[in-house]
Amino acid sequence: MKKSPVLTILFFFLLSTNCFAQQIKKPVVSGAFYPDSAKILAAEIKRFLDWAEVGKKDKDVLALISPHAGYEYCGSVAAYGYKAIKDRPIRTVVIIGPSHYEYFDGVSVYPQGAWQTPLGNVPVDAELANTLINSHANISFYESAFAREHSVEVQIPFLQIVLDNFKIVPVIMGKFSDENCRILSQALLEATKDREDVLIVASTDMSHDHPYDEARKIDNLTIKELERLDPESLYYKLVSEECELCGAACVITTLLYAKGRGADDIEIMKYANSGDITGDKRRVVGYLSAAIYAPLRQGYGGLSSEAQALGDAKRGREEMSNENKDILNEGQQKRLLEIARKTMNEYVSSAQKLDFSESDPLLLKNMGAFVTIHKQGNLRGCIGNIIGRQPLYLTVRDMAIEAATADPRFAPVTADELEDIDIEISVLSTPERVEDVDEIKLGVHGVIVKRGNSGGVFLPQVATETGWTREEFLDNLCAHKAGLSADAWKDKDTELHSFTAQVFGEKDNR
Repeated sequence: MKKSPVLTILFFFLLSTNCFAQQIKKPVVSGAFYPDSAKILAAEIKRFLDWAEVGKKDKDVLALISPHAGYEYCGSVAAYGYKAIKDRPIRTVVIIGPSHYEYFDGVSVYPQGAWQTPLGNVPVDAELANTLINSHANISFYESAFAREHSVEVQIPFLQIVLDNFKIVPVIMGKFSDENCRILSQALLEATKDREDVLIVASTDMSHDHPYDEARKIDNLTIKELERLDPESLYYKLVSEECELCGAACVITTLLYAKGRGADDIEIMKYANSGDITGDKRRVVGYLSAAIYAPLRQGYGGLSSEAQALGDAKRGREEMSNENKDILNEGQQKRLLEIARKTMNEYVSSAQKLDFSESDPLLLKNMGAFVTIHKQGNLRGCIGNIIGRQPLYLTVRDMAIEAATADPRFAPVTADELEDIDIEISVLSTPERVEDVDEIKLGVHGVIVKRGNSGGVFLPQVATETGWTREEFLDNLCAHKAGLSADAWKDKDTELHSFTAQVFGEKDNR
C-alpha cells in the first residue's frame, strides 16, 4: 500500500519529537573537572562527604549555594551543602548556573530529556522546565548556552550520591540584571507554589584572581552580606564591585526565591579558596557552601522585608482570622519586651542568640510581629514578620536581632548605643484583602501594597506619627516602600491588604 505523504510527515515528526524527549545531554567536563570513572567519582564524592561535618536542622532546606570549580579545588567545600540535603524528600533540583562562554540577555532553561554523568542519567523535570519557559519572554531554551558550560553539570554527581529518584531543571543565566533575577525568581515561586519537594542550587564561585589576603577580605564581606538574607543590599554591592560572585545572578535569584518561600536562616557551612587547597596564594578563587532554610513548611511565610509581604499575607489568611482576639495583657507585654531587650543586648555585645523557655499559651502561638527601635526619639531600625511561622516569643526574639543588625537603612547597632535605645513591639493580626480604600482606618490599620514583584508595608502607627491623610499614607507607601508610582494604589492591578497591631513599648511599661 502506498503511504500517504501526510502520514509520512506525521510519522517523522512524532519520531523526531520522541527522540528529543529521550535526548541524553552528554557531559562536557567529565575527566577534567571530575573523574570520568564512575567508581572513582563515587568514591571521591563519598570521601568528601565523610570529611564534612554537618548537623541536621529541623527546618526545610530551600536552597544551596555551591561552588563549580574542579573537584580537586572545591569538592571538599561543596560536600558540606550536599551533606545537609542527604536523604531529604527532594524530587526536583533546579540548578542555576552562570554562563561562562555565551553572552545573552535572559535565562535559558533546558526543557526535556536527561543529563548524563559517569554515575548515570538524570531526567529533566520537563513539566516544571516548560512552565518556566512559558512564563515570560525573557525565559527560553537557548541551546548553545549549555554546549560548553560546566556550572550546572558539576553539581549533578553530588546530587546523584545524596538523593534518590530525583529530576533536575538545568538553568543558565545570561546578563546579570535586576530584571532577569526578579523574572526568574517570580517564575520559580509561581511554578513551585504547590510543591514542597523542590530544591534550588545556586552555582557560583566567589572572588577571582586576587592575592590570598585580598580575596579573603572581599569574600568575607560577601559572606556578611549573604548572612543578612537581603538580596537588594547584596545586589548593589555586587554592582559596585565591593562584593564578587561569578554566579551573581544565580545567587540573587535564589535569595529572592528563598525570601518568597519564607527563608529565615542561612548557614555558611564552609569557605575556602584555591590557595588553601594548593598552597599557591598569589592569585586565588574563593569557594563557598551555604544552605538557606525556612521553618518546616505549613504553607509559606517569612520575613516581610517588604518585597514578599503579600505572599505571606495571602497564605496566612487560611490560618488566622483578622479579628485581633489575642490581646496581650500587661504581664505578657513586659515579658516580650524583656525577651527583646535581653536578646538585643546579648547579640549586639557578643553575637550570641539567647534561648528562652515559655509556657504561656498566647506567647507560644504563631503570630506575626515587628520590633521597632528608636534612639533618642529617632528611628534606628524596624523589621518583622507579617505572618508568624513560629511562637510569638521567638518571633520577637529574632526580630529584635534583625532590627538591631539587619535593617538596610541603618548601620548595625553598637554596644555603646544600647543604653540610648528604646524598644517597641507590634503584634499583628492576619492581613485581609482591601476591596475599598475607605475601609482603611488611619492609626488602626497597617497596610501592605503589592504589585508584580514589588511590595511594601506600613505599620498602623506610621499614620499617627506623620499625621498623613489616607491618600498621603498610601502615596508614600507606594512610592517610598514599594518603589512604585505614588498613585499605584489606585490601579486595579495593585493589591492592598490591611492588618491591625497591638503596639507597646519600653516607655509604656516603665
